[in-house]
Amino acid sequence: MSIEFQLLTSLELLLSTFLSMLVGLERDRRNQPAGLRTHMLVGFGSCLFTILSFHAFPGSDPARVAAQVVTGIGFLGAGTILHLHRTHGASDIKHLTTAASIWATAGIGMAVGTGAWLLAINGTLITWIILAVVRRLEPDK
Repeated sequence: MSIEFQLLTSLELLLSTFLSMLVGLERDRRNQPAGLRTHMLVGFGSCLFTILSFHAFPGSDPARVAAQVVTGIGFLGAGTILHLHRTHGASDIKHLTTAASIWATAGIGMAVGTGAWLLAINGTLITWIILAVVRRLEPDK
């Protein structure tokens, strides 16, 4: 990979990290278990894996790496739900929204990694609206 390409993809990594930070800030503000750093790392990591799958392994199927990123993120989300469920001893499931926000953040990182910056920015905006605005429309539980 040329140095120019690596510099350009480094900007993509920064963009995915920034967009993921916006989602993480909302989760952090609500004192959720997966907050700022977790979301930033998920967005960054999924972007990096996506970039590598497209460019570092010529002739391979980039969809294979994308599928593994989605599966891996599912494990992170499940860990968030199960760990907290066990820790608090509650009989109901909690933190599904946080797990879903981790999953959405991985999608944002993957979008940046494929070069779909506008899609990633819009995905971030939609995710934030769901987390911050739609929450106000829900009836109190």
